[in-house]
Amino acid sequence: MARLLHLIDCCVVIGYLALLVVWYRVPWSPYYNRLLIITFILTFISFQSFQLYRSWRGWKFFLEFIVILKAWGAVVGLLLFYFFIFKISIAYSRVVILIWSITTPLLIFSIHLAARKLLRSFRRRGKNVRRAVIVGAGDLGVNLVKELESMPWAGIEILGFFDDKVDEENFDTVLGKPMLGNIGAINAYLEVHDIDYVYIALPMRAEKKIFRILRECRSLGARIYLVPDLYLYGLHNAQMQSLGSLLILNFNPNTEWKRSFDLIFSVAILICTLPLTLFIAALVKLSDGGPVFYRHKRITAAGKQFNCLKFRTMKVNADKELDTLLEENEELRTEWEQSFKLKNDPRITRIGKFLRRTSLDEFPQFINVIRGDMSVVGARPIIGKELNGFYKESAGRYCSMKPGITGPWQVGRRSNVEAYAERVQLDDWYILNYSLWTDIKIIIKTVYCMIVGKGAY
Repeated sequence: MARLLHLIDCCVVIGYLALLVVWYRVPWSPYYNRLLIITFILTFISFQSFQLYRSWRGWKFFLEFIVILKAWGAVVGLLLFYFFIFKISIAYSRVVILIWSITTPLLIFSIHLAARKLLRSFRRRGKNVRRAVIVGAGDLGVNLVKELESMPWAGIEILGFFDDKVDEENFDTVLGKPMLGNIGAINAYLEVHDIDYVYIALPMRAEKKIFRILRECRSLGARIYLVPDLYLYGLHNAQMQSLGSLLILNFNPNTEWKRSFDLIFSVAILICTLPLTLFIAALVKLSDGGPVFYRHKRITAAGKQFNCLKFRTMKVNADKELDTLLEENEELRTEWEQSFKLKNDPRITRIGKFLRRTSLDEFPQFINVIRGDMSVVGARPIIGKELNGFYKESAGRYCSMKPGITGPWQVGRRSNVEAYAERVQLDDWYILNYSLWTDIKIIIKTVYCMIVGKGAY
C-alpha cells in the first residue's frame, strides 16, 4: 500500500498542475511537458527521501503533515532553482505555480488522511494487525500496554511480556497479558513465532540486558524498539538531539513559537485595553493615594526570580499587616499555610475586590510577558516557599517553563481548589501537554471566567 500511495501522490501532483493550467485557461506549451516530467521525478525522490511512506502506526496526524511540508518544500525549492538557472520562469503562469505550490501539501495530506482512516477502519476489525511482545513488565511496560490499548486504530496487538521477575515471583499475567518467559527466553520465542515488533521497556540501569537483546534478536524477523525511561527524569517531552557525534537528551521544552505568540498577543491586548488600563490606574491611585502597581517576587524559568506586576488591590503596607493578622487568628493562619491565600482578606480595598473578582488586577502582567519573565498561558506564578515546600519532585518541571498570566488552574476551580497538591498536578499537566491549541482554549475559558468571576478572590 505504501508503494501504491507513493505512486498516487506523484501522479496527483502533476495531475493537479495540469488541471490548474486548464482551469485558468493558460495556453499549453512544451515547457509544461518538461515541468510535469521533472516534477514527477523530484516528487518521487523527495517523498521517499523524507520517509513519507514509513509506518505511521501510533503517530499523530500533524507529524505526517510536517513531513509532507518538508518534502514538498524541497521539491518547490529545486523547481525554483531550475527556473532561475535556465531563465524560463516567464514561460509559466505565476498564478498557477503559486496556487499549485501552496495548496499541493493540503491535497497530499488529504489523500494520506483518507488512507490512514481506511487503515484504521480495517485495524479496528482485526485486519492489518501487527503482533508485538514487550520485554519488561514494570511500570514502563505497563504504561506502554495502556497507551497501545487506548488507540486500537494503531493495529498493534500485544501478545505478552518477557521479564526476569517470572523466575522470582509467582505471577502469570500483567494487565491480562500473559508472561511468556524470562528475558533470556525471547530468542527461542522469536525463532518459533511470527512477531512484528519487540518493545524493550526496561529501566536504563539494565543496559547489559538491552545490549544483549539488540545483539542477538535483530536477525530474528522482528523490528526492535527501545522505549526510553524518560519517566525516570520526570519530563515526558524530552527531545533527542545531536552534539557532534554524540546523542543528547534536551529537557528544555521547545517554546520558540510560544514566545512569538506571547509577544503578539500581549502587545495587541495592551494597545486595545489602554483606555481601560489608564482608568483602573487612576482609580487605584485616587482610592488611597498609594502606588498603582504591586510588585512581588515570583519564580520563572530556571528558578530565577522576577518582579511580578499587578494592580495594587490591598492597603498600603499590607505585607506587614499580614504577620499581625496571622498571629492573632489561628483559623486565618491555617488557611494561609494551606493555600497562601485568604478568602476573606481584610486587607483588600474596595476597588481591589472588584479587580480581583474580574481578574483585571493581572493586566499589568502583560508587561512581564513582553519583558520575557512570563507567558500568556502557563503554570501559576509562585513564590520560592511554594516551590520548595510543595512542588518537591515537580520543581524541576515547573522551572523548565515560564509561568503564565492564566492557565489550567485559573480556568478550573481557581481559588476554590483546597488541596495544594491539586494545583501542582494542574501545573504538571500543562507543562507536559502544552500546545498552541491548548493555549487558545485556555484563553477563551479565561475570558468566560473573568465575566462570571468564578472562584476569584
